[in-house]
Amino acid sequence: MNLRLSFLVFGLLVSSAHAEPYKSLADFGVSPTNTAAANKVALQKAIDWASPRGAALFLDPSDEPYAVDAGIILKMNVSIIGVHGPVGRGTRHPQKPQPVGSVFRIEDQSTPFITVEGATQLRGVQFWYPEQTLNDPSKIIKYPPTIEVSHEKPAQGVTLSSLTFYGEYIAMDFNAARNRPCEQILFEHCYGYPLSGEFIRIDYCYDIPRILHCHVNPSNQRFIKGGYSESVIGAVVGRGTFTYAINHTDNAVLIDLFTFGVYGGIYLGPATYGQLSNFNLDCVTVGIHKLGDGTFNRNWQIAQGSIIANAAPKTTDIHPIIIEGQGHTALANVEAFSGGNPALTTLGKSQDFLLVRGDKKLTVSLNGCRMRNYVAESPITRENTNAIIQAATCVDKEERPFQGSWP
Repeated sequence: MNLRLSFLVFGLLVSSAHAEPYKSLADFGVSPTNTAAANKVALQKAIDWASPRGAALFLDPSDEPYAVDAGIILKMNVSIIGVHGPVGRGTRHPQKPQPVGSVFRIEDQSTPFITVEGATQLRGVQFWYPEQTLNDPSKIIKYPPTIEVSHEKPAQGVTLSSLTFYGEYIAMDFNAARNRPCEQILFEHCYGYPLSGEFIRIDYCYDIPRILHCHVNPSNQRFIKGGYSESVIGAVVGRGTFTYAINHTDNAVLIDLFTFGVYGGIYLGPATYGQLSNFNLDCVTVGIHKLGDGTFNRNWQIAQGSIIANAAPKTTDIHPIIIEGQGHTALANVEAFSGGNPALTTLGKSQDFLLVRGDKKLTVSLNGCRMRNYVAESPITRENTNAIIQAATCVDKEERPFQGSWP
């Protein structure tokens, strides 16, 4: 092989090695200058092209968000990739109150924005609802979920990573149909503040869903238009919903979760088991509500967390932790305290640390828990006389050692 030909072959190899791993959505006609209807057609066309190839589609950053009508189907094998990590205070146009970058602008209220099938990925994208109110609870728009699991095909293997939501009502709805369960769903590094109070909800997921490093906060679009008003946050609290809700799920793993200004932090439904660690549930009415519909494996290990339960009209409604049903709950190094916060109306006290109710036998163990700012005489309210509770090396509201077993 002569020298010139050798350089040519080498150049082709280098070029191939550095080829773009994504296909730009601009190549299919997706544009920030299009109408929402035109972009929906172009985006779906790109997804249809990518599905049989297992391709990734790149949403090019722009100073104007991409308006897109709802009803997109993210078909099997397709990834949509943007440029962002989570941007929890918002990107910001230098002259206008709007985000910039890889941003979908959503105004369609008719249907979920995007429905995901299996082996799909959404990463590095912002979802913006510019018409959503910041200040008036009576004008909250009840948008359908931004991202919804397919009810037509079992969605098995979905990655949702580095996503930011502004003005959403329900962010990620993975309440699957019983006959089409979802599996191996990964939520990580996702930020928002849903005005329904529901950020991630999962039902009928039988293979280890993971929720990791997610942050829910009413100031998430501070750099764009500011945070939500006290009255809007109060309306969210009043909905009685949970930021993270798990139902009919095997061996769920929840790590590093934050929420603020909602009724409930984390709901662990009757037919679930798993592990929860490293969490902060701030300005809630109920921090964790754990249930169980049997004795075999309806068990949760809960550790290394903080709960600030203070938001309700009555102190008797405020409980950092509620446990009922059957199964076992192990609590280790979980603290609860209360106090005021100017972002919403708070009472500064909880009723207790732990409420155990119902009438079936269940077991609870507490180790190394710090409990304060409750009004009851004891940090544990045991309404269920069949419950077996053991506490060791804990500290009560008077900073006294607290331990014992019941009955």
